[in-house]
Amino acid sequence: MLALVADPALSLRLIEQRRAAGIDLFDEVWEGVYVMTPAPNDEHQQLSMMLVHVLVDTVELTNLGQVRPAINLTSDPDAWEHNYRIPDAVVFLHGSGATCHDVCWSGNPDFVIEIVSPWDKTRDKIPFYEQIGVRELMIVDRDPWRLELFRLQDGRLSLVGTSTPEESATVASHGIPLSFRLVEGDKRPKIDIRHADGDKNWLI
Repeated sequence: MLALVADPALSLRLIEQRRAAGIDLFDEVWEGVYVMTPAPNDEHQQLSMMLVHVLVDTVELTNLGQVRPAINLTSDPDAWEHNYRIPDAVVFLHGSGATCHDVCWSGNPDFVIEIVSPWDKTRDKIPFYEQIGVRELMIVDRDPWRLELFRLQDGRLSLVGTSTPEESATVASHGIPLSFRLVEGDKRPKIDIRHADGDKNWLI
């Protein structure tokens, strides 16, 4: 269920209540509109944690760049609270030109992961990610299970690869040395991740 609160005083009270209760960690602001997002479920959080672990092992510990989970990405660091999104994981390779402003990041992320949850607006974030120059975006959908890899081409994030448990096609990043595919699992499909050098793989 979606609710539109047009009363500014009530909106401010709701935001203050969420902040006081500590349940605003995943809330975003879209061009001045405050978007209240519930905490992700356990499966979402587990996937996010494991994907960040793989990215840290592959990128941060090998000095290729920096990895951040659930940060504020903005198009305007001087007025970041007016417009920002919070993806599940972000990779900034060295030389990307991205900048950390303590409370937010601006610039061009090299790789972004979004895990879809019920009622969220993951795909509605794509124009924003195009605006800030995200080079690759991977969407992990769970209903039905599907991996989608988008790549920035002529200013647009274009779909360049899809993997489902039934087809199990491989989608490979151009920016980070990893490829991903969905495979069947006991309780749910698993994400099979392989390093380009062939030495490492993860099944999460």
